[in-house]
This record gives sequence, structure tokens and C-alpha cells, in this order.
Amino acid sequence: MSIALLALLFLLTALLYSSVGFGGGSTYIALLVLGGMALEEVPVIALACNIAVVTTSTLRFAREGLVEWRQIVPLVALSVPFAWLGGFLPVPAWLFVGLLAVALLAASLLMILQRDRAGNRVSHPAKRPGIDMVSGAALGLLAGVTGIGGGIYLSPLLHLRRWAEARRIAATCAVFILVNSAAGIAGHASRLGLAETGEILSRNALLFPAVIVGGLAGSTLGARWISQRHLRLLTALLVLYVAVRLGLRFPAEWAAR
Repeated sequence: MSIALLALLFLLTALLYSSVGFGGGSTYIALLVLGGMALEEVPVIALACNIAVVTTSTLRFAREGLVEWRQIVPLVALSVPFAWLGGFLPVPAWLFVGLLAVALLAASLLMILQRDRAGNRVSHPAKRPGIDMVSGAALGLLAGVTGIGGGIYLSPLLHLRRWAEARRIAATCAVFILVNSAAGIAGHASRLGLAETGEILSRNALLFPAVIVGGLAGSTLGARWISQRHLRLLTALLVLYVAVRLGLRFPAEWAAR
């Protein structure tokens, strides 16, 4: 897949995902794998694209007063160091392929099963910082290793707990993806070195203005011209397809370990 076509697909992904506060990491990874990108480069590029997209979403949500920083602190207290650790750890190819296949499979199933949430439903549950910290740590580690920012998992978890109303959960997920992606890419840079990390990013530099433009458009306009349900299902099928491909690749990686 040419870098120009990949940039166009990334722009569309960023436009659609940013309208609901997500970075699009799972879809970036799917497109990169389909495009034949070297697996060791995939998390670095996906995390950088996440940062480019959700920075705009975070600022927009903050201006609207939807970011509740004190409630977010328990979620990110352990997620940030664990995201850095996930990026820093040298993960063998067989383990990376296996983790990524499972993570994408879970993401696709969550998208298929997810129900549309009412934007004005407000709950006032008892806060459980311990649960927030444990779940944040697990998702942070996953973000650092695979390049998936974690919002696709955090959102249904918070909805299940009736943590807040839908737009505040979207705002929380945007912040969560931003800080974990930054920590994850810092971990990769610590392991690979700044020079190699910079080389990976420079080789794929065309992707970053594409996601910035898409993220700005999505944050401003929203994806009102396409049903969120249909968008979610189409994305889920793409991610599921890549998960299956990686799953079929796993035995070969395991045999070559």
C-alpha cells in the first residue's frame, strides 16, 4: 500500500474517530498491518497518530468543561508509568503478534456489541479509585506494547459502571489516550533510541498532517453524515479481519521464536 493511500485512509479514520473522542489506534494498526508495515514500527506510528488526533479532542472537551481532572487522576496514576513500561519492554515478535491479535479481536467484538449511549444520561455512582487505578494500569501497559491507546476498552468499562454521562466519558477517554500514547512512545524511544524512533516517524511523516487535518475536521464537524452504528460496524469488520490475519500468522512466529 502506498504511503499516499495510507495517508488518505488515516485522514478518514482520524475524522471519524475524533468526532467521538477516540484516537483511532486500533484502525491505524489494522491499516499499517495490511499495508505491510514492519511490526516493530507499528506501535510507534499508531501512538504518534493517536497523540496528533486526541490533542485536538482533549482541548475541545476541556473548553466545553467536560474534562473532570480530579476524577481522571486515579485512571492515569498507574496507566502512564505502565504505558511507558509497555513501550520500553522488548517484546518478541511471537508475543507481539499474539497480543495484538487478541487485542484487536477484543476491540472488534466490543465495537460490534456496543450499544449507542444516550448523551444526556447522568449517573452519580460511588467512585472506586482502586478499580480505576488497576484498570488504568492494565490498559496503559496494553497501549504501550501494542499502540492501541486504550479508549476503545475504557469507554465500555466506564459506561458499564455508569461512571458519568456519555460526553464526559468521551472526554475522559480522550485524555486517557493522550497521556498513555505519549508515555508509550516515550518508552519506545527509550528502548530504540531517539535517532531510530525519529527515523521511523520521519519515514512516515506524511501520515501525521493527514491525521491532524482529519482530527481537526472531525472535532469541529462531527461525523453526522454517517450513522455512528454503521461506522462502528464497518470499523469492527476491518479490525476483525486484521485480528484473524494476525492470528493465522501467530503459529509461524511461535515456531520461529
